Amino acid sequence: MNLNLLLLAVVLAGAAAPAKASDVGVSVTLGQPGFYGRIDVGDYPRPQLLYSQPRMIQRGPSGRPPVYMHVPPGHARNWRRHCATYDACDERVYFVRDRWYNDQYVPRYQERNRRGDGQDGHRDDHRGNDRRSYDRGDRR
Repeated sequence: MNLNLLLLAVVLAGAAAPAKASDVGVSVTLGQPGFYGRIDVGDYPRPQLLYSQPRMIQRGPSGRPPVYMHVPPGHARNWRRHCATYDACDERVYFVRDRWYNDQYVPRYQERNRRGDGQDGHRDDHRGNDRRSYDRGDRR
């Protein structure tokens, strides 16, 4: 009887652990410091790169342009191990320097999206659904 009770307690404790872990979350999106993943360099200042040549782990369809990535330092050094995380093993990848991303890309990205020029896919038409007023807490 005590063994069954002990097993039940272990099972319940194990089931409760993931619930506690799911309560903690961090959300970082493109254009914020700490974001890692593909970025669109478009008309941004020329990116400073970690390596002068792109990295590619598997041959992919030819003719596609290379992609630019902002990744943690160890991921670029050991790209073979991490490329699947970014779904980019068959891509030619240039890694941008962290300093360039934070000093050049992030401020410009945030400025463009603060202006409401439609770059972020949200409407900014002042009909009561203005994203900026919603972000300030003015929920009408």
